[in-house]
Parts: sequence; C-alpha cells; structure tokens
Amino acid sequence: MKFSMTENGFSGDLPFGELAVSTNEEYGFRPYQLLAASLAVCSAGIIRKVLEKQRMPAEDIQAEVKEIIRIDEEAGRVSKVHLHFLIKGDIDESKMPRVMELTRKNCSMVRSVENSIEVVETYELV
Repeated sequence: MKFSMTENGFSGDLPFGELAVSTNEEYGFRPYQLLAASLAVCSAGIIRKVLEKQRMPAEDIQAEVKEIIRIDEEAGRVSKVHLHFLIKGDIDESKMPRVMELTRKNCSMVRSVENSIEVVETYELV
C-alpha cells in the first residue's frame, strides 16, 4: 500500500479503488473509523466461516460498531470498541459461545490489538 499527501489528508490507490483518509471526515475516512471497520469486518468474516464449518451457514450478518471510546489525553487513542453482530439463519444458539470464542481467536485484527484495545463482541440471532 502506498499513500500520498493531498490538500486535506492522504490518498491511497488500492486494488479496489482510491481510499481517502483525513482527520476531517468531510474529506475522507478518519483513521479510527478504518480501525473500527477492520475489527468489525474481520470478525464478521470469521463468524461467517465458523458458522459454515459448523454446518450452520448464515443467511446474513450485519456488523455494527456500537461504541468507540477514545482517550483525549492520550492523543485520542482508541481504548475500547464494542462490536455487535446481527446474525440471520438457522443457527443453534447453544453453539454461539464457541463460535464467538473461535472468532476472537482467529480474527487477525482483533488479535493485533488485544493488548491495547478492549474489544467487546455481542450478537443477536434474528
């Protein structure tokens, strides 16, 4: 990946298109938003794979970032992210604690921040 400075932030020319990043959300994604998106989508993708391996494929998974806590005194450091998943399908609820355990264990983004950011994962079966 390569990013170049623009008038209002930075721009990356990535395989799927241009990514604008700025501290001002009028001009691009804010870095903390990309961090939260990475955690949410990585986790949702692992949930999907785990459910498929357990022969309970999801019809749909929605990932929502319910809360982001930042510490202003520490340069706006992200200290907590609450991810909530809405999972639709014929899912055995008794197996969900194990699904969530495997998700946390296998999501590379969550593992990358596990000692610096509290990641809370909740779910609802719909």
